[in-house]
Amino acid sequence: MTSHGPAAAVLVLPGGTDVSREPFSWRSPSALRMYPFAASIALRHPRRVRVRQVAYDLYGWNDDAAPLAPAWAALERLAAAAPGVPIHLIGHSMGGRVAAHLAADPRVHGVLALAPWWQHADWRHIRDGVRVVAMHGTADTRTYASRTEKGIDELRARGVDATYIPVPDGGHAMLDHVLDWQRTALDFVGAAIADRATAGPVSP
Repeated sequence: MTSHGPAAAVLVLPGGTDVSREPFSWRSPSALRMYPFAASIALRHPRRVRVRQVAYDLYGWNDDAAPLAPAWAALERLAAAAPGVPIHLIGHSMGGRVAAHLAADPRVHGVLALAPWWQHADWRHIRDGVRVVAMHGTADTRTYASRTEKGIDELRARGVDATYIPVPDGGHAMLDHVLDWQRTALDFVGAAIADRATAGPVSP
């Protein structure tokens, strides 16, 4: 990496649902919800961050964890496009679940989980050394802030750099407190860039 090259690579992971064989569409509400995050990061750091948003094959997690294969493939493409650059994941809902699984990879250095669907203690897939920030609306009735807080507490007890941010009265779709959700994402990426200034290269 040169001083003018990317300092961070960001993979944005949209949500989905528990069971659905419907093909995932770039026009789905889940995908549309995450475009502003990807766009604001790219605009704030046009040369310092390489950002990509994942498109799954199917809309549902299903019994076979369907989103993981396309997400892993997207991670490989991003790693190839930015060799040696730490990868950071931003996932909403089901995307937060996907991010936890991908964070077992040593190339992943950070996870921002937005109202994550951590169904079966998915946070336990996150390896030591990954910085984790989880943000959850306290009024969310689709996924549960209490479960997210439990996951962060467990990660912190394990020695992981993990932070929980509650959004008072926030719902699942992040349509409330919009600036707070966006600001957290930008701060998360800004911290990743700052961390890169003192870090060595990572394995490709």
